[in-house]
Amino acid sequence: MEQDRTPATHDIGGASRFRCTPVEPDEAPPDAFGKRVDALRQLLAQKKLMTVDELRRGIESIPEGEYFDLGYYERWLRSIALLMVEKGVVATEDVQ
Repeated sequence: MEQDRTPATHDIGGASRFRCTPVEPDEAPPDAFGKRVDALRQLLAQKKLMTVDELRRGIESIPEGEYFDLGYYERWLRSIALLMVEKGVVATEDVQ
């Protein structure tokens, strides 16, 4: 039985506006904000409070309109905040 599947935001590879465009490598190291977000991610992973798969799920759940307005590490931070609220580590009002 074939399921009808609506593509998610991260599923943009097949969208016509994203076909055949060159990929620009980003060799620049993360800025101070990016380093702090990555440090937070590493700490939470060490404490077994989140996995990279959970981080990705959170990033992929960001609505398209918001997804493209956020930077790379802003998406990470949004996902981390969502995960910590889901797991009861912090309250919703603490991350606003």
